[in-house]
Amino acid sequence: MATLLLNPIAFSIGSLSVHWYGLILGLGALAGLLLAIREGKRFGIQPEFFMDLLLLGVPSAIIGARIYFVAFKWDDYKDHLIDVFKIWNGGIAIYGALIGAIICAIFYFRYKGYDFWRIADICAPGLLTGQMIGRWGNFVNQEAYGGPAGEFFLRDRLHLPNFIVDQMNVQGVYHHPTFLYESLWSFVGIIILFILRRQRFLRAAELFLSYFIWYSIGRFFIEALRTDSLAFIGPNWLASLVNGLWQPMEWMGFEHGELSAAYGNVRISQLLAILIIVVAVAMIIVRRLTGKAEVRYLDPIYSTKASPDNVPEAITQEYDKEEEAAPAPSISDHMTEDAEDKKE
Repeated sequence: MATLLLNPIAFSIGSLSVHWYGLILGLGALAGLLLAIREGKRFGIQPEFFMDLLLLGVPSAIIGARIYFVAFKWDDYKDHLIDVFKIWNGGIAIYGALIGAIICAIFYFRYKGYDFWRIADICAPGLLTGQMIGRWGNFVNQEAYGGPAGEFFLRDRLHLPNFIVDQMNVQGVYHHPTFLYESLWSFVGIIILFILRRQRFLRAAELFLSYFIWYSIGRFFIEALRTDSLAFIGPNWLASLVNGLWQPMEWMGFEHGELSAAYGNVRISQLLAILIIVVAVAMIIVRRLTGKAEVRYLDPIYSTKASPDNVPEAITQEYDKEEEAAPAPSISDHMTEDAEDKKE
């Protein structure tokens, strides 16, 4: 790329080249791990538990991301199966990575005797942090950008710094820095998750589902700006529905990233984002209505395969305060209970 300002190779050791993309992804994974470890300590969970989860989850995520991408681009790989394994040539998808990581986590948590939702809630901010940092790897590689955008729009309307605008000059044409849009959206989501997880109304599973809801909302709107989306040719009513939901972006001056009509008219990530939002919201409502959401996020976490650890002091103090704040039973309450006992 003649206009690539940043060298994607950070340094070389002999014939081995270390790319910024890999270093940035590693930094994102490390940051997410540290967040999970810190929150896990409040529940008496050892750091080694999350370290092992990362060692298992990262390969699972990479495999899932590759399978997801290849599945939707099968025509390009069916006659060249060896290319399926050439992941260094690009071709991974974030939703596939999440699917792979979740499948791994289900088995790992069950093996360790933990409830999936409780640990997934703890990991949610770390997942979003990894995505926020990881997107800057796309910036260095000058990839996964959006459609053409005027320099005036980027500099004077969005007020983006020069180093970002200049790097988005691809072969003389400025493009939307979709990596930045998604990274900023993730940053706001992290703050929201931090606030939510301190609220007493939050039940188990709801923080993890809130992560999916927030990320999918942002991904739906940002995805349509890109020119490299996985897509398929769907019915016109479906394409019209998706485009209609995206219309607020047009009101703000954004335009769709172009895709060949022969390639597809419905972006898979947009459709999947809609489905995830609907399913996640439905799960929160159903779990509340059916009584499956009795456990709070702040409740102690225990493994069924190990002796219960001591409840961390911070959690104990929170419950002591709640009991102190609860109103004492009144005389009328005791009289009512006595009357009911006599009836029995």
